Amino acid sequence: MTDLVPPPVTSGKSLMERLEDALLPLINLVFLLLMFFIVAGQLSDTPLPELPGTGQQAGNEQPYADLTVTAKGEWQVDGRTVTTQGLPKALPAPDEESPLKIAAEREIAMSDLESLLRVLEDSGYQEVILLTEPAS
Repeated sequence: MTDLVPPPVTSGKSLMERLEDALLPLINLVFLLLMFFIVAGQLSDTPLPELPGTGQQAGNEQPYADLTVTAKGEWQVDGRTVTTQGLPKALPAPDEESPLKIAAEREIAMSDLESLLRVLEDSGYQEVILLTEPAS
């Protein structure tokens, strides 16, 4: 009876020699890619420009916020404290193009923030941006 699978073609080379022959194109490709990125990725001597809000430019500027939440859990719009019922009237109408900006003090309790977000969701606000104070 004859074998259905022909014997492997070895061309007289050992397994290690065949492995080396198979890896040579991969090594060439990696070398060419390395050379490409060395030539294409020129290093610049000019430093990166200062990003806005970093370094000396940052100062003590407060970003604009539609609503401020104090550490005591009070809600303020334009410096005036508002209640749960008066909050939707004091804030700008919900808009998908510009989300509501909320500034929260660092010491605010999570439960106060959750209750505020529930009131805002019930008022039709789908997206908000939460601004917090950085750690000192």
